[in-house]
Amino acid sequence: NVLDWGKLPENAKLGPTHGGVAIDKQGLIYVSTNGEKSICVFKPDGTFVKAMTPTARAIHGLQIATDAGKEYLYGAQLGGKGKLRALKIDLDGTIVMEIPNETTGEIPGGVKGITGIAVAPDGTIFVSMGYGSNLIHKFDKVGKLLKTFGGRGDELKKFKTCHGLGIDTRFGEPRLLVCDRAKRRLVHLDLDGNWIGVHASNLRLPCAVSFHGDHVAVAELQARVVIIDKTGTPVSFVGDNPNKKQWASFGVAPKDQNPGIFSAPHGLSFDATGNLYVQDWNATGRVSKLTLVK
Repeated sequence: NVLDWGKLPENAKLGPTHGGVAIDKQGLIYVSTNGEKSICVFKPDGTFVKAMTPTARAIHGLQIATDAGKEYLYGAQLGGKGKLRALKIDLDGTIVMEIPNETTGEIPGGVKGITGIAVAPDGTIFVSMGYGSNLIHKFDKVGKLLKTFGGRGDELKKFKTCHGLGIDTRFGEPRLLVCDRAKRRLVHLDLDGNWIGVHASNLRLPCAVSFHGDHVAVAELQARVVIIDKTGTPVSFVGDNPNKKQWASFGVAPKDQNPGIFSAPHGLSFDATGNLYVQDWNATGRVSKLTLVK
């Protein structure tokens, strides 16, 4: 664990973190917050670069993807003056597209409770309504609705809080990996929304995923990050918190936070070399850097 990573100028606070982490090809780290700083950008050593896109406060799920050779942030904006939308933002902080837009069409179940977003290699965009209908919507790259699948239920192929999404390229044909949080599992679907199977189960409320080689890191809200291999088997547990009173707790104060120990991991991302940046769901804001041990 890197102590005091990501300090802001004049010891300012990040603001409430209930979002995600994304890393561009240069290695810059983007962290979404619910506070006035909206999206904060850091260098790998933790140096603060800038805050950007004030109208994109409360991005809940955050991903980065390339379109026509240029990198963009894609965010699922849960709040901020009633905004419930998916956003495409260039790395200068300009919003270049939002969904719904004039091409979208009718979205079954509406856009209540948007939580996750993922972008496939062909540019199609998947958005989960984990705090609402539990449907997952597939859009083309300009935001036209193509398909809807999933939904809430106790049945095997239904969800209970389809929270974060990821595009899993470890098995050849890309798959959608869904954090089905309340059912404590990761689920694979194909990119048409067809069921493939449960990838991992018995997790501690999985919120978000990030891939590195053959492994996936999972942010578990109950105070842990788990690293899972291609077979769905946990191979490492990181930052596990022995104090159950802090599990999934938004109000853990900075003085009560222990380095390298999590309270409520909500967003995370590997960098190119396998270091891991983890955002806790936290009232004052918290992001940790964990370096890969070779």
